[in-house]
Amino acid sequence: MSWLFIMATNDAETMFNAARLANVSLKKGKSVNMFMLGRGVEYEQISSEQFDISGQLAEFDKLGGNFLV
Repeated sequence: MSWLFIMATNDAETMFNAARLANVSLKKGKSVNMFMLGRGVEYEQISSEQFDISGQLAEFDKLGGNFLV
């Protein structure tokens, strides 16, 4: 089964949780694609110590997810 995550928000907590879910899906053997759209492309600016979006996306890449901006 393939999953597609479309991130179209710049809410840090929402993006962080979606990235965590995408990583869990990859660890369970799913094929996962993530697409940043609209304000979602601001993920680097809103990543923080509390909501480490950049760290989650680095793990996503390491796990073999397909990331599109």
